[in-house]
Amino acid sequence: MSSLPRAGKTTALIDAYLLDGRGSLPQLVAALLEEAPPSDAVRPFYEGIRVLGPRTPELALLALRLVVAGRRADDASVRRLRALVECVRSGGPEADAARREYAFELEGSTDGR
Repeated sequence: MSSLPRAGKTTALIDAYLLDGRGSLPQLVAALLEEAPPSDAVRPFYEGIRVLGPRTPELALLALRLVVAGRRADDASVRRLRALVECVRSGGPEADAARREYAFELEGSTDGR
């Protein structure tokens, strides 16, 4: 397994799925549930993922990603991330800027640091 901290592993898995289309939702769910949640704040999300399995909605993953980053998972924030993810997935000239904005929204910098 990776030497990343658990939260780092969680973010990498979610970002790879959402932004790059790596893996399937069942694979992501299984990978997330292999280990304990990275913090108490995300335990309810992990319980929901455990119950829903591959039926876990993408909006729940976006909310989880926000909480793991220490951000509020309110409607506006989830909608903002969703729009950025859709822009990245669509490709085109705005995709790179949307990827940077996604990182900034979550980590406060365009490279995710």
